[in-house]
Amino acid sequence: MEKEEFLKRLGEQIQKIRKEKGISQTELANRCYKDKQAMERIENAKINTSVYQLYEISKALDIQISKLLEFDTTNQKK
Repeated sequence: MEKEEFLKRLGEQIQKIRKEKGISQTELANRCYKDKQAMERIENAKINTSVYQLYEISKALDIQISKLLEFDTTNQKK
């Protein structure tokens, strides 16, 4: 899997969990001490986020960080 595809799937996973929990993008950004645009870039795979940022996101979503990585990492297209 290429970096771009990985980041896309990671962003989709963050967005999916956020929506399942009924949290807006703005609220998640606030909980992570980020602005909405930064969270939007993470969810849309526009930036390569750090492990610490993933930790902050997982805390804000009240999940284990490993949950953010629970997506198919094969090269198959969705």
